[in-house]
Amino acid sequence: MVEVTGTIFFMDGTKVSLKWPRQAGNDPSTIATNIKNALEADKLMLEVSDHLMVIPMRNVKYFQITPPPEKLPKGVLKGAHIVS
Repeated sequence: MVEVTGTIFFMDGTKVSLKWPRQAGNDPSTIATNIKNALEADKLMLEVSDHLMVIPMRNVKYFQITPPPEKLPKGVLKGAHIVS
């Protein structure tokens, strides 16, 4: 089972990092659909230590996931590097 690390960067400059098992299995189209749905949602909901965490997406600057899924939605630039 692949474990995923996600870091949520908030508009106020804070961040939180979480780990979870990959949720969508290995089917590339299911993974891409789940990513698309998450990007279109107005909130992010997570079960964290037997609690439900609801994060309004308007408070999120960006979200980083490692390792990235093998299949990504159309329009994602691949192979980019941060240079500054």
